[in-house]
Amino acid sequence: MAFPLPIDDALPALREAIAARGLAVLQAPPGAGKTTRVPLDLLASGLVAGRILMLEPRRLAARAAAERMASTLGEEVGQTVGYRIRGDSKVGKATRIEVVTGGILTRQLQADPDLPGIGLVIFDEFHERSLQADLGLALAWEVRGALRGDLQIVVMSATLDAAPVAALLGDAPMVTSEGRAFPVETRHLDRPRGPRERIEAVTADLVARAYGETGGGVLVFLPGEGEIRRTEALLKDRLPGDADLLPLFGAMELKAQRAAIAPSPAGRRKVVLATAIAETSLTIEDVRVVVDAGLARRARFDPNSGMSRLVTERVTRAEAEQRRGRAGRVAPGVCYRAWTKGEDGALAAFPPPEIAAADLTGLALDLAQWGAEPGELAFLTPPPEGALAEARALLHDLGALDEAGRMTEHGAALARLPVHPRLGHMLAKAGPEAADLAALLADRDPLRGAGCDLRLRLEALKDPRRFAAEHGDIASRAGLERIRAEAKRLRRAASGGNGGLGAAEMAALAYPDRIGLRRKGDEPRWLLSGGKGAAMAPGDALAGQRLVVATDLDGDAREAKIRLGAALSESELRGLYGDRIGEVAVCQWSRRDRRVEARIQERFGALVLSDRHWKDAPEEAVALAALDGLRDLGLQALKPSAKFDLLRARLALARNEMPELPDPSEEALLAEAGDWLLPWLGKVRSAGDLKTLDPGPALAQRLGWDAAQALDRFAPPHYTTPLGRQIAIDYGSEAPEIALRLQEMFGETRHPMVGGRPLRVTLLSPAGRPVQTTMDLPGFWASSYADVRKDMRGRYPRHPWPEDPTQADPTLRAKPRPRS
Repeated sequence: MAFPLPIDDALPALREAIAARGLAVLQAPPGAGKTTRVPLDLLASGLVAGRILMLEPRRLAARAAAERMASTLGEEVGQTVGYRIRGDSKVGKATRIEVVTGGILTRQLQADPDLPGIGLVIFDEFHERSLQADLGLALAWEVRGALRGDLQIVVMSATLDAAPVAALLGDAPMVTSEGRAFPVETRHLDRPRGPRERIEAVTADLVARAYGETGGGVLVFLPGEGEIRRTEALLKDRLPGDADLLPLFGAMELKAQRAAIAPSPAGRRKVVLATAIAETSLTIEDVRVVVDAGLARRARFDPNSGMSRLVTERVTRAEAEQRRGRAGRVAPGVCYRAWTKGEDGALAAFPPPEIAAADLTGLALDLAQWGAEPGELAFLTPPPEGALAEARALLHDLGALDEAGRMTEHGAALARLPVHPRLGHMLAKAGPEAADLAALLADRDPLRGAGCDLRLRLEALKDPRRFAAEHGDIASRAGLERIRAEAKRLRRAASGGNGGLGAAEMAALAYPDRIGLRRKGDEPRWLLSGGKGAAMAPGDALAGQRLVVATDLDGDAREAKIRLGAALSESELRGLYGDRIGEVAVCQWSRRDRRVEARIQERFGALVLSDRHWKDAPEEAVALAALDGLRDLGLQALKPSAKFDLLRARLALARNEMPELPDPSEEALLAEAGDWLLPWLGKVRSAGDLKTLDPGPALAQRLGWDAAQALDRFAPPHYTTPLGRQIAIDYGSEAPEIALRLQEMFGETRHPMVGGRPLRVTLLSPAGRPVQTTMDLPGFWASSYADVRKDMRGRYPRHPWPEDPTQADPTLRAKPRPRS
């Protein structure tokens, strides 16, 4: 370790923090040398009692870091320094430093929580905020607090604000390396990229320009393998003969990866087309120029596949700066950006942590295996409650969690398989025969323009040459090889299971919520067992199938398009899920037919496999369905009733003083109809039956005796005249009112009151015509009555018109006619 690196100045402070607290948060910019220098320095210091475990977020970075440290020691990988990643490991009895990926660390913690033989865990590149790194740190911190107080932890980051991480770890010491970088000139596009300009073409133009304007190696950032291959094809005939065009991405062969990382031979210039893997943890020799396409792939929960998938997004400012910094590690450099300077401001500051956006099914399974709730662990970003609840529901559906949310024996088996729990469930149930399909579903679709049928993909995997001869060159050879390699690994991991299942049956095991039953009609549309809708292009080979399993859908929330799936027979469905298929008695209101429908249905999830009439549906079920119909149609669907209208009006007046009475508004009556109208609905089968039902008696019955008496006292239905005759009070107007013959009110010296307010009284002539409306009867007798008397005596001489009506007797009789 004779050659100096910027991180060297920070190593004494790091050693001091480890000696004092066994904890440290190290912040150092890309290129400072932390990945390869820190583990070796701490091993040599004698401060670590046991092996050092260093977590890297990517397999390529883990292997490269181990190889570089071993080279520094003059050894082969697998001696003092080794690595363990998915599908590959090089460790030995003498290994003291193990570089591992996140899944390896999590499984090691789950298997041996006290981490026997491990003295120090280093979390490198923690700023990338991978889900496994967040989980690994949370578990390691709990292990330190509960089982291993001597366990040392170092968190290393390039751009992350170190203070929150230090606070999370009990105010761990923070160590900062200033780093060393040469100046980098930034050159942007002159104009924004057009909507039809492919990023590969724009990037190829920038690479050709950069190669001609600069010297030294060129590092090009592209989002994924597809973009790298297409850009490589565009550049092959555009670069001079001294250029070595080298791809670099995670799924490449090891030999090709090492060629991209190694220094260029004399007289050659290297152009490396890389994914974001080259942003931080890898050291690529000779680079003095960076070309940034401005895109990155991130893990996001994809509801279309039911698992996390890599999606392409704009880079953030933090990522763009890291990429830019790669041009200034060995000499002054230049960074070409495939966007305008004005677009810089639209970039987000940092990428979101994976835990906030990715599928949490694996995390939920890990938490169940650990036996902890998220709030009991030290998560820098807690997992979103909704996404975690959805993940747990899926695990319960797969049989991995019991009703109480505890891990089952089957769940423990899934946790041991290195795939998504959906695919693990399929492997556990179907055995090694499902390995091809599991690898296929975990990867990108290797066929182009081949329709939806999964069986075609399996045919291509089984015999690529024969498939190409029959179907043409529609398969990605690199994709098929990658899937075949993964399938081989999964076959070794899988054991047991029930062999002999077809592709559709195996897919249905992984996607019990994606089994689709064709809807009525000519269009290829299905209802999925999870309750969502799906459709397919009419000309697809699967378009005529009654039952399908949809393994990949597009993003339409209303009715998604099926991109991958398989045809499933009903006998296959019953063979797999016979215990989940059961008869359900359904009595419900049909809004379309405006009537009660009573059916006996055989269901699997949301799917109705068979349907017949329910002849003996009980009145209680019919009444509940009719109640839904009433709420759909409103109170106007019932028989018009003067008594009902009167009672509602009286209640509306009385509730100001008696709030304990029922709310008579239509909204409240419909909401509470189950409390007062339900017993009257047992015979209702249609909207026509509702039209014959008078709701007045039902609402009156709801009041009960005491409330009815209180209402009668406060807002009576009738006014009793001085003659003892009852006249209905009209509550439908602005104020309660009555109308009666003027003579019937003779002798009344107080104005009638209702609900604490004067009753509006309309006094009628003997012919029944209004002569006066008053809300002050004594005032009328004392004032206007004299004019009314003068006018009425001439018109109705046979009726009494006393000078003082307050002293007269009420009457409805006329004077007898004089005898001739």
